[in-house]
Amino acid sequence: MTDLRYPIGKFHFDGPPTEEQRKKLIDDISQAPANLRAAVKGLSAQQLNTPYRPDGWTVRQVAHHLPDSHVNAYVRFKLALTEEEPTIKPYAEDRWAQLADTQVTPVEVSLAMLDSFHDRWVRLLRSLHPEDWKRSFRHPELGLVSLEKNLALYAWHGRHHVAHITSLRERNSW
Repeated sequence: MTDLRYPIGKFHFDGPPTEEQRKKLIDDISQAPANLRAAVKGLSAQQLNTPYRPDGWTVRQVAHHLPDSHVNAYVRFKLALTEEEPTIKPYAEDRWAQLADTQVTPVEVSLAMLDSFHDRWVRLLRSLHPEDWKRSFRHPELGLVSLEKNLALYAWHGRHHVAHITSLRERNSW
C-alpha cells in the first residue's frame, strides 16, 4: 500500500541539477498554482474539510499551507541572494495550519495569493545566473541549504501537496 503521507515519494536531492533539470524544476514551481487550483476545483465545503489521510490535514489546510510555505521559501531565496549565508527562521507549519485564517478563509484567497507571488518568484528564479544557484542560507535545523537544493525541495513540495488532494479525490471518487 502507498504511504498516504508521501503520494509521490519522499523528497530526495541527487545533487546540483543540470541547467535543463533546473528549468524543469522552475516550471514545476510555475505550474503549482494552476495544479492546486485544478485539484480543489468543484470541491464542496464538506470535501474541503476532509483530511487527505487519517490524522492528516484537511484539503482546506493543505490549500492554505502551500502559500504559507512557498512565501517562506520565496523570502529565503531573496535573503540568500542579498546576504551572505543568512540564518533563516523556521516556522511551526502545524501551528499555522490551526490558526483561524486557515480555518475560515475561502480557499480562493490562497489560490489568488499563490498565483500572484509565484509569478514574482518564477520571474526571480528565471533571472538567476549559474553562480547565484550556489548561494545558500543557514537553516537552524538543517544546516547550510543551497538555492539549488531549495529549488528542488519546493518543486517537489508543490507536487507533493497537490498529490495529497488528487489522491484523496481518486480514492473517494470525487
